[in-house]
Amino acid sequence: MDPILERYHALEEKVLEYNPNLDTKLLYSAFQYADKKHSKQMRRDGTPYITHPLAVADIVADLKLDTESLLAALLHDCIEDTDATHEEIAQLFGPSVADLVEGVTKLTRIQLTLAEKQMENLRKMLMAMSKDIRVVLVKLCDRLHNMRTMQYQTPKKQREKSLETMEIYAPIAHRLGMSKIKYELEDLSIKYLDPVAYNDIENQLNQRFSRHQEFLVSTQNRIKERMDREHIECTITSRAKHIYSIYRKMYAQHRTLDEIFDLYALRIIVDTIPDCYNALGHVHDMFKPVPGRFKDYISTPKLNMYQSLHTTVIGREGIPFEVQIRTWEMHETAEYGIAAHWKYKQGINGPNGEEETYEWVRKLLESQQDTDAEEFVKSLKVDLFSDEVFVFTPKGEVKGLPAGSTPIDFAYSIHSAVGNHMIGAKVNGRLVPYDTQLQNGDIVEIQTSQSAKGPSRDWMKLCKSNEARNKIRQWFKRERRSENIVNGRASFEAELKRNGYSIAEISTEDVLPRILKKVQFGSLEDMYAAIGYGGLTAIKAVNRIKGEMATIVKERKDQAALAEPQLAEEAQTIHVQTTLPPPALEQGRKRTVTKSGVVVEGVDNCLVKFAKCCLPVPGDSIVGFITKGYGVSVHRADCPNADPKRRRPEERGRWIEVDWARSEQKEYETSLEVYAKDRSNLFLDIAAALSAAKVRTDAISAKGTPDGYATVYVQLCVRDRYELDAVMRRINGISGIMSVTRGKN
Repeated sequence: MDPILERYHALEEKVLEYNPNLDTKLLYSAFQYADKKHSKQMRRDGTPYITHPLAVADIVADLKLDTESLLAALLHDCIEDTDATHEEIAQLFGPSVADLVEGVTKLTRIQLTLAEKQMENLRKMLMAMSKDIRVVLVKLCDRLHNMRTMQYQTPKKQREKSLETMEIYAPIAHRLGMSKIKYELEDLSIKYLDPVAYNDIENQLNQRFSRHQEFLVSTQNRIKERMDREHIECTITSRAKHIYSIYRKMYAQHRTLDEIFDLYALRIIVDTIPDCYNALGHVHDMFKPVPGRFKDYISTPKLNMYQSLHTTVIGREGIPFEVQIRTWEMHETAEYGIAAHWKYKQGINGPNGEEETYEWVRKLLESQQDTDAEEFVKSLKVDLFSDEVFVFTPKGEVKGLPAGSTPIDFAYSIHSAVGNHMIGAKVNGRLVPYDTQLQNGDIVEIQTSQSAKGPSRDWMKLCKSNEARNKIRQWFKRERRSENIVNGRASFEAELKRNGYSIAEISTEDVLPRILKKVQFGSLEDMYAAIGYGGLTAIKAVNRIKGEMATIVKERKDQAALAEPQLAEEAQTIHVQTTLPPPALEQGRKRTVTKSGVVVEGVDNCLVKFAKCCLPVPGDSIVGFITKGYGVSVHRADCPNADPKRRRPEERGRWIEVDWARSEQKEYETSLEVYAKDRSNLFLDIAAALSAAKVRTDAISAKGTPDGYATVYVQLCVRDRYELDAVMRRINGISGIMSVTRGKN
């Protein structure tokens, strides 16, 4: 018999085992149609293309799906790769089959290469899931067979498809409870993403399993004997943990294979739920349970419908192993997830079928309408992988939230308006703080007020769900632009300073346009606003800027290298501290004392002014710049505008050495910027500190922010740096002061 035809008949026999009413003529007709359409195409392994649709249909049959799903599996590439049309397939095999094929085609047609395309494809997939779950089931089977034959692809294609599978398809299989497909997709993906680690783990498992096989068999037999004595009908199997799960623990948590407790597992399948708990009692009586390793997913199922009892025990040989106890129905659900319960198999077509199981799809789509591609994919991964906690509204409605969620997450899961107007929360009838982590079974009540000012920025750190975080961001983006700019600038400048840069460095005419292009904003204010409402982090913005600043510095060094050697020599400036120079230097240089109290080297009777950008005072290390028509401008040596890296080659000869005169005693204007928690009498306390320090204060002003902080600006006159330091220390001692820094006029 023809091998292709033989494979088809094997498929037909497999389907007849679980569906005796199969329309074999219709199935064979679909096989012939697909075979004819793909007759001129070959797979990369050299086999006829029809072997792929047959293999996908075989995986669909493993899931025991209906006839329409099988037909769609056989025909799933016809619209994509041949001249077949939706209308033709609808006429031959029915509109439902044609819609399924078209749905799978849409998911395949857009290549997941660019973030925007990836986002669009994902949204199409999720939208298809929310309409007909069979679309994604067939697509998962298609992807599984492609991964099984990935060895015939190029290394680049192997990595691309494996990464896509790991980040998108495996999490969706997990969310739908299809653990068997999920595990295989993950293992096949990591095989190509990190082949060295995969082979290492596989070899270690093979070595250990051969040593521990006798232990597993003997343990399995002991448990079976005990269950038989207690008249508990059961089937017991054993397995090793799948490779990707081991990989994740070993490399993400830096564990060795010996430190993984559930490396091996025994699965006990019984007939009833009471038998599950009876079997658990006997297992704990036979072996010592590991504290904290028991989980009851029967009384509290996972969102993907998974139910089972999990416990980890220690065998007589000192080997830890996991025991999973479940019924046969639970086992079917654990292996095949939604495919074991879906509405078409049950003949349920109304609104109360299995649609609640994937209601999360619609919620995810709704919450991501205004996000960019990168944020959407990130949120999708988080939401697909997250564990769930189930809480109740006061009316008894169940809400599923990510584990670790707070009342903020609950409020925004009800409606944006509820979250934005929240003024308090009750859990089980008691008022609780906003950072309270909700537990399974909690009854949560949100108190609201129309006069509420809106969410706090701190809520972004307290909430767990992406839905809540996105809604809070949208509120801040819409309502608080001026406040966002203030807070965003503070965060940005702090991060900039931590990386060794200042705002003055990036704000010059030649640098700022390049910086704005790098961060993709039209102005610094736009960037500050984005940081303020959470659309961009200060760390991310500065990381983008650092690369551009490094390029600018290199360009300036290259320009300086091309300048005349003599010009470079003249540009050298010695930053002299307030201590007296050594006698040798004192005798060898000409010193001029000016009325300003500054000694200018090599220039007599020149006009001196102090740069407003840094306002130096005696005690600061200083440097001078010969201006055009305004004499010498004196800067602090640490002023960004005096940084040697920023000096233009043509101006290097205009930077000169200056020093403070030893005998001059006068007052110098400078300024301070005080950042503090806002409170009553803060302004008076700072004014009192200035008065106690006996310095002249020319001006003092303050500006508060809605989040409870204030910035106080002080213009004062001091004799030198030491007096200024004393003033700064005095202000720093005031309650609530966060920082005191040198400011500018």
